[in-house]
Amino acid sequence: MLIVFSGLPGTGKTTIAQNLATQIGAVYLRIDTIEQAIRNAEVLAQDVGRSGYRVANELARSNLRIGNRVVVDCVNPVAESRQAWRDIAASCGSSLLNIQVICSDQQEHRRRVENRQGDIAGLVPPTWQSVLEHDYEAWDNAPLTLDTAVTSAAKAVQLITRRCT
Repeated sequence: MLIVFSGLPGTGKTTIAQNLATQIGAVYLRIDTIEQAIRNAEVLAQDVGRSGYRVANELARSNLRIGNRVVVDCVNPVAESRQAWRDIAASCGSSLLNIQVICSDQQEHRRRVENRQGDIAGLVPPTWQSVLEHDYEAWDNAPLTLDTAVTSAAKAVQLITRRCT
């Protein structure tokens, strides 16, 4: 099974995704970690662009092929990246669960972004303004949407786990 978390920074994706991966024993792929590793390698003339997603796509594919469950933690803001996850799941004969994490309380969301403590060496956390300006396309097919303004991370993991069995 491929479980892809999507949503803007500061909504709570990482907390839920990490807890879920631990609970179900899944491989955990975090785009921020992959992208920062690419930046740290200093091999690209430009910023990472799609490279982090492409690396994560292939890591997910290789893990699904050997029977691992995979949890992906990413913004996943555009139809192209969402389609790539669908294609990977289909090519591996795996089910796909798309999860969109939102925080409907704008003040709480802003507080989280502005008080965020980075946990990836070298990665500069986003500003509130950059979150507001982030491209994030509407979904064609509504995914499971979790609102962390009203749902705790623990409750979210319980809801997802029920869908994974």
